[in-house]
Amino acid sequence: MALETLDDIYQRAAARKGGVHKLNILLGSGSQDHLLKNITDDRFLSEFSKKVFQSGFVWRVVENKWLNFEESFFNFNIEKVLMMPEEMMERKASDPKIIRNFNKVKTIKANAEMIFEEQQQGHSFAEFIANWPSDDIIGLWAYLKKHGQRLGGNTGPYALRALGKDTFLLSRDVEAYFRAHDIITGGIQTKSSLNAIQASFNSWQQQGDLSLGQLSRLIAYATGDNHIHLEEIADAE
Repeated sequence: MALETLDDIYQRAAARKGGVHKLNILLGSGSQDHLLKNITDDRFLSEFSKKVFQSGFVWRVVENKWLNFEESFFNFNIEKVLMMPEEMMERKASDPKIIRNFNKVKTIKANAEMIFEEQQQGHSFAEFIANWPSDDIIGLWAYLKKHGQRLGGNTGPYALRALGKDTFLLSRDVEAYFRAHDIITGGIQTKSSLNAIQASFNSWQQQGDLSLGQLSRLIAYATGDNHIHLEEIADAE
């Protein structure tokens, strides 16, 4: 089945969401990558850590405890986290004020190392992320998976989205779209599937001026169940 045009997808989504005006509101703003350079690297470590803990867990519980995490891990200051000895990490992992999961606590230091290593190239980690091209966003996902810990699957992409990096998300609706149109047939995280999905988004970006995030939401609105309130709560995906 041939890849649909951006206009066809847009018109279907608009019809399902009550018109062009309502759809545009739901799609939100475009790429804000240029603002990423203003974010300090400790905020990247904080968000990566939060998404690691939220993975497979109740997000609200993690959110409610996050101020305790900030306090326990020196506001995610990269240098201070890297200086934490193993015994301190173990003590932190047993503190009931945070979520007691030592395996996930260890990722905080591991991901701080990833950020520190990139800083040694003469730029901030924020600049590195901001400058990553949108036409190879799956390459950035692969980088986080390879150089970080527990940032594979949807964890890394959701963290990037939360920080403001323009990225699509492989939600159930987005995956359903690509399967229904025979663009992918194997596992969603296989190299061939990811390449096919990236190529599709690249094609749609060439047809209009929507960001990856907007396109990702558009696919969800044109594909999934027509429940606007639920989609708004779940970032439409």
